[in-house]
Amino acid sequence: MRKILVVDDEASVRDSLRMIFKRDYQVIMAAGADEAVEKVRNEEPDLVFLDIILPEKNGLEALKEIRQMQSMTPVVMVTATKTVKTAVEAMKLGAHDYITKPFDVEELKLVAKKALENRDLRIDNRRLQGEVEDRYHFDNIIGKSKEMREIYTTIRQIAEKNSTVLIHGESGTGKELVARAIHYNSPRKNKPFVAVNCAAIPETLIESELFGHEKGAFTDAQSRRIGHFELAHQGTLFLDEISELSLPTQAKILRSLQEREFVRVGGGTIIKVDVRLVSATNKNLEEMMARGAFRSDLYYRINVVPLTIPPLRNRKEDILLLVQHFLDKHVGLSKKRISPEAMDILIAYDWPGNVRELENIIERIVVLSTSEVISPKELPANMRTDSRVEMIKRGVLDGRISFEDAERDFEKDIILEALKKSNYVQTKAAELLGISRRILKYKMDKYGIEGPLEE
Repeated sequence: MRKILVVDDEASVRDSLRMIFKRDYQVIMAAGADEAVEKVRNEEPDLVFLDIILPEKNGLEALKEIRQMQSMTPVVMVTATKTVKTAVEAMKLGAHDYITKPFDVEELKLVAKKALENRDLRIDNRRLQGEVEDRYHFDNIIGKSKEMREIYTTIRQIAEKNSTVLIHGESGTGKELVARAIHYNSPRKNKPFVAVNCAAIPETLIESELFGHEKGAFTDAQSRRIGHFELAHQGTLFLDEISELSLPTQAKILRSLQEREFVRVGGGTIIKVDVRLVSATNKNLEEMMARGAFRSDLYYRINVVPLTIPPLRNRKEDILLLVQHFLDKHVGLSKKRISPEAMDILIAYDWPGNVRELENIIERIVVLSTSEVISPKELPANMRTDSRVEMIKRGVLDGRISFEDAERDFEKDIILEALKKSNYVQTKAAELLGISRRILKYKMDKYGIEGPLEE
C-alpha cells in the first residue's frame, strides 16, 4: 500500500486527511518540520502533504531538506488562501503542487493520484535512462580484437568533447551503435539523440525533415513542423549515410554547423541551435570530393575526428563473443549453445552483411531451432557451402589438412552439389560436371556417395 505523510501542526487537519486517505493509503503524520524530515528519512513515504505555516521552521525550509533527501518524492504544499503567493514560491523550489484550506475532498484525492502517477513516471524515466546508458556503454560494443580496442580508446577520448565525428564502415558494422555510445557517454546524455537515415528521405523532403517548415511553406504543409536539427538541440544529431545528401543540402548543413543557426522552410525567423554532429558513411567521401559529388568544406567540417569500424571478416576473433552475446540476447531464460562444427562455419564465413547479418541469423536460428545445441544443418545453406570451401582452404594453408585431402573433399562436395541439383539423376549430374556418367559413377564409388540407381 502506498504511504502518505501528512505534515501539519493542527491535529484536526491531520485527522481530516487521515480519514480521507486511510481507505486507499497508509497514512503517517508529523506535527512539525523536524519531525517531518525525520519521517521522510526513516519511513520513505511515496507522497508528502506539507503545511507551509509550521512552528520551529516553516514548510519551505522543510521542503528544501526533503528534496535533498528524496528528490523523487512529490511534495504537495498545504496553505491558507492568504499564503498562495508563498505556495507558488514553493513550486519553484520543487513542490509538485499546492492545495488550499478548506479542502475539497475530491480535489484532494485527484491531486494525490496525479502526484503519485507523476512520481511513477519519473522513476520509470530514470530507470529507462539507466537502461539506455547501460545498453550503450562501451562494454556493450562487443569485440576484443585490436581494431575494436582502438575504437574503444578513441570513443573514451572524444565522448567528453564536443568535436564532430565521422564514422566510416560498411553497412551492418554498427555505426549507429558507436554514435549512440559517444552520445550516452557524453555530457549531452540527458538530452536528445536524434538519428536520421539520409538515404531513406526523398530529396524533395530532406530540407523540411532536417530544418522543419512553417505552415503553408508548400502544398502539403498544413501545420508547422519541427526539424531534426531543432529536435536535437543541446543533444546529438546522427546523420547516417551523409554521402547521400545533395550538394544544395550539404551547403545548408554546412552553414547551420558554422553559424549554429537555421531558418525553417518558408520561415523568416532565425533559430539558434546547439547540436553535436556525428555522421556516418559507407562510401569513400574523398573519392566523392574528387569527382565533385561531396563538398570539400563540409567534409573537413565533419571529419574532425574520423572513426573506422572494421568489417566483421577482418576481426573474426570477435565472432565467438558476438555469437554468445546474441544468443544471450535472443534466447532469454532457455539455454542454447552452438556446436564447435557450426562455430567453425560461422568463423569461416565472409559476412558481407557484417554484425547485423550475424545477429539476424542467430535470432532466426533461436526462433526456429528446437534443439539445445545448434548444429551446422541449422545454418543457412549458402553459409554451409561457402564456409566449407573456406575451411578447406584455411586447413591447407594452416597445415592441418594435406593438399590431397583438400582436393578430395572439394571434389566430393562438387559432386554432391551436382547430384542434388539434378535430383540424383546421374546422367544429368554428369552433364553439369562435364564428365561421362561412367567417370561420375567411379568417383561416387570412390567417395562412398550413394544415390538412386538409374534404369
